[in-house]
Amino acid sequence: MRGYNIWRPLMLILVALLTRSVVTNLCLLFGMGNDSATSVGMIGAIIAAFVMYNRMTKQRRKK
Repeated sequence: MRGYNIWRPLMLILVALLTRSVVTNLCLLFGMGNDSATSVGMIGAIIAAFVMYNRMTKQRRKK
C-alpha cells in the first residue's frame, strides 16, 4: 500500500460527477427533455473520466 494514492480515485469520481451535473444542467437550460439531458450528462461524465484517467496514467508512465 506504499504506492497507493487516495486522491486519484477521489479526484476521478469528483470530476465525473461535476461534469455530469454541469452538462445535464446546460442541456436542461437549452430546452432538452429531462431523460435526454440525463443521458447526455452521463455520456459527458464517462468521457471526462476517460480523459482524466488517461492524463493521470500518462504522467505515471513517463516517470
